[in-house]
Amino acid sequence: MLKVIKIRIYPNAQQQQSLAQAFGSCRWLWNYCLNLMNQTYKQTGKGLSGYEVKKLIPQLKKEHDWLALTYSQCLQQVCLNLGVAFNNFFEKRAKYPRFKSKHGKQSIQYPQNVKVADNHLSLPKIGDISAIIHRTIQGKVKTVTISRNCSNQYFAAILFDDGKDKPESSTEGKAIGIDLGLTHFAVTSDGSKFDNPRILNKYEKNLKIKQQQLSRKQKGSNNRNKARQKVARVHRKINNCREDFLHKLSRRIVNENQVIVVENLNVKGMMQNHCLAKSIQSVGWGMFCTMLKYKAEMEGKITCEVDRFFPSSKTCHVCLNQVGSLPLDVRSWTCESCQTKHDRDINASINIKDEGLRILTRQSPQVGKPFRQSLMGETNMTALPHHGAGSSGTGDKACRPDVSRSNRGRKKSTTTLSAGQEAYCVREASL
Repeated sequence: MLKVIKIRIYPNAQQQQSLAQAFGSCRWLWNYCLNLMNQTYKQTGKGLSGYEVKKLIPQLKKEHDWLALTYSQCLQQVCLNLGVAFNNFFEKRAKYPRFKSKHGKQSIQYPQNVKVADNHLSLPKIGDISAIIHRTIQGKVKTVTISRNCSNQYFAAILFDDGKDKPESSTEGKAIGIDLGLTHFAVTSDGSKFDNPRILNKYEKNLKIKQQQLSRKQKGSNNRNKARQKVARVHRKINNCREDFLHKLSRRIVNENQVIVVENLNVKGMMQNHCLAKSIQSVGWGMFCTMLKYKAEMEGKITCEVDRFFPSSKTCHVCLNQVGSLPLDVRSWTCESCQTKHDRDINASINIKDEGLRILTRQSPQVGKPFRQSLMGETNMTALPHHGAGSSGTGDKACRPDVSRSNRGRKKSTTTLSAGQEAYCVREASL
């Protein structure tokens, strides 16, 4: 199983100069190959692959002697990474590749010939670089990526294969639903609430002062560069605090639960709300969900996403009655059907968990009723939706038993089920 460990390295002055030369050479080669691909496509209508542009490196070394100062495989890896970037673009996994700038984060990649010792890394043409290796690396080293951030800190991301098989996913254990928010960062179906740390607010005043000082400096001066690094250090502190909180919370949730259900949030669309855009950007929902996924996968646990349009807050988890509207300022409400008083966030997390379990049950129909009972525990089985209309972020369908969709795709509780749908619900209920 492949794993990655990111460690801090401390190159000396000469090694920093060598790394800066390598960063610049790889950046120049990326921009040259990207421009060549663009021009070739405009002239011929056909593009170039990463392997085709890699063949140009020997000729470029003859024209530019300084390219030979950089390790050859780092240059080759630049061309291959550019080909992968274009493949991701054509398969709609990423945006069109952009030209790299000398400002901001810099990185190079070593595909092999890197040795990891107890307190240093051995890089070709760089030498032994002091490092703090806080975790034992047991396995074959695949790739090492050296990076430098805006605060002139150097890191090494070591990808290695530990030789172990990936654990099989199991459903035996506790299931939990998570409702993400701004007042409380996460509310779980068992009633736990985790406050939003609001890290940006703690450092916003300091950040404002540093940015004001930066704006007064003359462009191109050394003082402006010093002020820029001060701003970068504040941003680094904010980022480190946010990642620390997200790592600890995601690790706790993965350790305590076997099945984790979250919403498939449209964070980019929610950023269009200018009143909440700053808070949504700083909270880190997307990063948190990514951490949950890869940590659960490494532990053999299951994560499931529920469609963002699933009415988790407006649906009573006891009787499945749905209210017409529920503004954001209403944090608790009483069901008109069963008179149950709900906390808005806890009720939403319970509905998210039930919907996720229903989706997992639909994906594994051969498991049947014992699977549901083992996952849900004390959850009321009659409250679990069985209907199949609508859509879910996992590719399955999400809805309530008494709800079907009109031609415009909107949910209407008054729409009656057809004979086929009623038979389908009876068949599902018999599992």
